[in-house]
Amino acid sequence: MTTRSTRVTARPTTKGRAVRTQTLLPGTDGIGTVRRSVLPGGLRVVTETLPTVRSATFGIWVGVGSRDETPALNGATHYLEHLLFKGTARRSALEISSAIDAVGGEMNAFTAKEYTCYYARVLDNDLPLAIDVVSDMLTGSLIRQEDIDAERGVVLEEIAMTEDDPGDQVHDLFATAMLGDSPLGRPVLGTVDTINALTRDQVARFYRKHYDPTRLVVAAAGNIDHATVVRQVRKAFEDAGALRDADAVPRPPRAGARTIRGQGRVELLERRTEQAHVVLGMPGLSRHDDRRWALGVLNTALGGGMSSRLFQEVREKRGLAYSVYSYTSSFADSGLFGVYAGCQPRRVHEVLKICREELDQVAEHGLSDEELHRAIGQFSGSTVLSLEDTGALMNRIGKSELCWGEQMSVDATLERIAAVTPDEVRAVARDVLGQRPSLAVIGPLKDRQAARLHESVA
Repeated sequence: MTTRSTRVTARPTTKGRAVRTQTLLPGTDGIGTVRRSVLPGGLRVVTETLPTVRSATFGIWVGVGSRDETPALNGATHYLEHLLFKGTARRSALEISSAIDAVGGEMNAFTAKEYTCYYARVLDNDLPLAIDVVSDMLTGSLIRQEDIDAERGVVLEEIAMTEDDPGDQVHDLFATAMLGDSPLGRPVLGTVDTINALTRDQVARFYRKHYDPTRLVVAAAGNIDHATVVRQVRKAFEDAGALRDADAVPRPPRAGARTIRGQGRVELLERRTEQAHVVLGMPGLSRHDDRRWALGVLNTALGGGMSSRLFQEVREKRGLAYSVYSYTSSFADSGLFGVYAGCQPRRVHEVLKICREELDQVAEHGLSDEELHRAIGQFSGSTVLSLEDTGALMNRIGKSELCWGEQMSVDATLERIAAVTPDEVRAVARDVLGQRPSLAVIGPLKDRQAARLHESVA
């Protein structure tokens, strides 16, 4: 059969146009230097140089996620992520994977509610190959009908795998409780019905609409040279005809002021599991909210480790759960704060009661000085330790450019965390934890237990 490509025919209008480059973070003796270039056509390239390693990670971030989907297209972003590995005009699916495998590299992708990322981690000498392969995938996907049909089964299996893991699925159920049938409230993977209904034309139109250079951020970190990366990326995109409008400018980061109103809701999913999986939570903060630093410290103290309040009260003192923790999810215009616990079904109400008491106590009184000091140290240390490889560095600079449009050094980040005051923590605890919570539960709950769960959020 004849294969149709979704690529747009090239118009060589950007060749010879100047590239705008600036140093965002100077680093020390060339180590940790972050530079940003904007190519004609609005494509951004950010790099972080780390000459002391022999690896490099190359990624392309796309400013599209599941929140950009209509109800009928739920799951299209993630479906498309799979399809971009299935072949281009230059490479088959096997050639894409074998090119990276042959040099001992690794390649993958992930889809979130507000962005998608494709990346490859290789030896520094093999970075040109990674740039060529990943750029080819992003700009030249064929999205053939046979690939749509074959990959549909793979995506459905991934949905089934998530449904087989209630500890994972309960977080989607909590998002539904908080956000309802909204783009942020729907699952990133989509549903069986929406995936079965998606057509090749729908996915291809979604690709053409959202995979525009002005929505893309190219990020690379490791033993690299910024100018060389920019030159190789520009060639790859120009050869593919992807930089069509020389005067285009990058799209600004998402913004907004949406308020989550899904408070006091309870979502229950009956499932024959050995444990009941519970998420209790409330609206959090957007990623643009200056209070997010104080919330990060608060989250660490409440449920961020073995010394946290929830871990000590629920697991260590009473032995009611193996896994219990708190977490935050931040979006451009809203956020979530949640507490997760997995426990015996007959212990659900006891666990929820303890969690509510701890949240209410911190909302009213804040943290002790000892808790605050320990949480700041833990939050700072985990932030730095999470950046100890080129993949993490690529993620940091790519996401920062896409979501905030700026870069913050590690030292500046540590200074901001260290500057969090007891008053800031008390204020954010009152504002966030003082709200009426919502609840999501998956497990073998009897009717009498289910009825009582609504009392937990009263």
